[in-house]
Amino acid sequence: MALDFDSLSSAVKFAEKIADLVGMFKIGKQLFTAAGPEVVRQVAALGPGVFLDLKYHDIPNTVAGAVLSAAAINGVQLVNIHALGGSAMMRAAVQSVNAVSAMGEDRPRLLAVTILTSLDQKAMREVGIAGPPNARVLKLAKLAKKAGVDGVVASAQEARAIRKACGQEFLIVTPGVRPAEDSDTAKKTSTKKHDQSRTATPSEAIKAGADFIVVGRPILAAADPRAAAQAVVDEIAAAK
Repeated sequence: MALDFDSLSSAVKFAEKIADLVGMFKIGKQLFTAAGPEVVRQVAALGPGVFLDLKYHDIPNTVAGAVLSAAAINGVQLVNIHALGGSAMMRAAVQSVNAVSAMGEDRPRLLAVTILTSLDQKAMREVGIAGPPNARVLKLAKLAKKAGVDGVVASAQEARAIRKACGQEFLIVTPGVRPAEDSDTAKKTSTKKHDQSRTATPSEAIKAGADFIVVGRPILAAADPRAAAQAVVDEIAAAK
């Protein structure tokens, strides 16, 4: 569940209402910038772990330091970087999460963001990335695995190919999840795509091989967020 809020109090208040329905809370740039590490600690105290979604992308030394700090925050189970930062940057991040384990702390798993789900082929071409999204995503996933990263963030459209190329132990986290407009889930959630291009339903993402799906606005924008979260949970269970 993506906690896309701009304050600690509003995020924790919302998280308390659905903590028993979600496997993990995702804390991204908006909330972390507003509230800092304290929001991670308070949300993690509710039970589910935290996916700290800050998508580090910088020179290797800078990313290594940032990942080390993020991974050491109690409750963080997933942390991520951008695969487009290159092999050296990804290896530096891997060393940082391994260092946390060496210090006797629980080691969070490291993910690499492949191609943002808001980008289609036209948008990729504008920034100089040639080829269709699925080909670029697969190449980046293979590069991430070679660097020692635990998994990737990718759309459901690429999940099957990634699973085949990178194996069963490689994590696949799928954002851009939207219930189908004619589904029972849609009756309780919001189905608008907003700024997402490569989307999938919860059922499609699970069947494609996703280990985790990320849902935000379909639940946040629902009239009854708890009922919306339960509907997504039910659809996941039915898809397995």
